[in-house]
Amino acid sequence: MCRWLGCATAILLAAAAPAGAQQDLEQSRRRLEEIRRERDRLQDQQQRLQGQVHDVNDELHNLERQRESTQKIVDEIERQIGGLSSQLDRTSAELILAEDNLAERRAVLERRLVDIYKRGTLYTFQALLAAESFGDLLSRYKYLYLTSRQDRALVGDVEKLRNRVVDQRDDLLDVRKQLDRTREEREAEHTKYSELAQARARRLDQLRRSARSTERRLDALQKDEARMNNVLAALERARRDEAARGPRGAAPVPGAITTADLGRLDWPVEGAVVYRFGRDTLPSGGIIRWNGVGIAAGVGTSVKSVEAGKVRLVGQFGTYGLTVVLEHGNGYYSVYSHLRSAAVQLAAAVARGQEIGSVGGENSDYGPHLHFEIRGENQVALDPTEWLRKR
Repeated sequence: MCRWLGCATAILLAAAAPAGAQQDLEQSRRRLEEIRRERDRLQDQQQRLQGQVHDVNDELHNLERQRESTQKIVDEIERQIGGLSSQLDRTSAELILAEDNLAERRAVLERRLVDIYKRGTLYTFQALLAAESFGDLLSRYKYLYLTSRQDRALVGDVEKLRNRVVDQRDDLLDVRKQLDRTREEREAEHTKYSELAQARARRLDQLRRSARSTERRLDALQKDEARMNNVLAALERARRDEAARGPRGAAPVPGAITTADLGRLDWPVEGAVVYRFGRDTLPSGGIIRWNGVGIAAGVGTSVKSVEAGKVRLVGQFGTYGLTVVLEHGNGYYSVYSHLRSAAVQLAAAVARGQEIGSVGGENSDYGPHLHFEIRGENQVALDPTEWLRKR
């Protein structure tokens, strides 16, 4: 009986041992949730970055931080797996010890039940009636009482051990399930890590290709801008030469733009401004200086002249696409590019608000839009938003 009590005490002490490990496991799970929340925040930030013009270094840095967060998650899961594996080993050892003790106590109980069965149901009365004296009767009664109490304690011990074995088997199943789920989480995080690494590699490769493409595009834009400046300069020289030949040879230009028109010109098309005059960052990451503004509008939307003038250019013009250039006198010109179609002919007179074409540009980085410029003396590009009516 004492030997068995010592074993039971050992089981109870062993059961208390995993409490510290369980606390460490809970702390690890809390750290894991914090890391995951941080990664979710980074993913939200990445989506915002992808939805706006930004420095590509921010996106790459975001991907790298996400990958680092995923690696921390994997490390934390590895620690949890280690803790669960240790807990599984302890629980298995405790279960084996409890089962051995249960088998031992059951064997003792079985032998005791066999003895009781063999003695019969009247054994207690026979033992008491066979007493030869009152002292012998008391001794026999005490013996029977202690034997009965020990038998009841034995039955109670077997019941407790059986319940203990059932609980430990349940604990073992729970730990195994947790271990399996944690291993599945680890595999999912390994996959996530690989996806982030591949995404970063793809983005870098895309940036390299985009950088080359952007460099070529910027070079083409610069060349076309130089061509546009040369064309406008030639048109202005021709205008001045024509004016110098006298009133008879000069054809008057309808309407005229002066500084008095600042903030008073009508918009060539209604729509949101998708890029503004001056320095800007392309969606591909390149830096450009726009000589005009981009105005978003649906494909085929009517484009109207901001002021009366004379058509000086109609046709395809490199990266400008289909372009119409109007002369407004006093050295001022308006440029309408990325048109889908033109509604005027070269040298035709155009009234203010007259349709000169329709919006195109659907294959550009900004979707359907009109590129609009105003050029002043010496072909200097002016900010169109300072000339157009405030909205």
